Amino acid sequence: MAEANGYVPRLRTHYDDVVRAKMREKFEYKNEMQIPKLDKIVLNMGVGEAVNDRKKVESATSDLMQIAGQKPVVTKARTSIAGFKLRDGMAIGAKVTLRRQRMYEFVDRLVTIALPRVKDFRGLNPKSFDGNGNFSMGIKEHIVFPEIDYDKVDEIWGLDVIVCTSAKTDDEARELLRNFNFPFRS
Repeated sequence: MAEANGYVPRLRTHYDDVVRAKMREKFEYKNEMQIPKLDKIVLNMGVGEAVNDRKKVESATSDLMQIAGQKPVVTKARTSIAGFKLRDGMAIGAKVTLRRQRMYEFVDRLVTIALPRVKDFRGLNPKSFDGNGNFSMGIKEHIVFPEIDYDKVDEIWGLDVIVCTSAKTDDEARELLRNFNFPFRS
């Protein structure tokens, strides 16, 4: 299955050659289309300090753009909250949705480069599934990604990563991500 420009990411080839066979063997799917796959990955950066300084959202957006490889959408507040000095429509973060080629490239970088660089990393929580086969995790420092130049960073942001799969159950999704070498705690 070649992508638009003829380049196929390494993990997509791994999925086609190895993961599909392992999943079919373990869960005994009758149809090829029942085998779960990665749908999309959503990266989200909430910038609470943006209430006082609008440039912080721009900084977070540019860092997220470097990590994802595509332009993020600036998220805005839906309601005003006086206690937080938050106004309706104020920019408070950024998010980006990765699909197809960029999604597989991101998973590859996340598993092989970024997660091993996390300080005191003991593995991902195997219970962080939502009941519908989607996995969520938080990264405390976005500087673990190789695209971010540590010397040029003015502030360290947290990052939410949501991996959406076509799996019907959490067990199927957990096995799918294990086959993609996600380092779950045992």
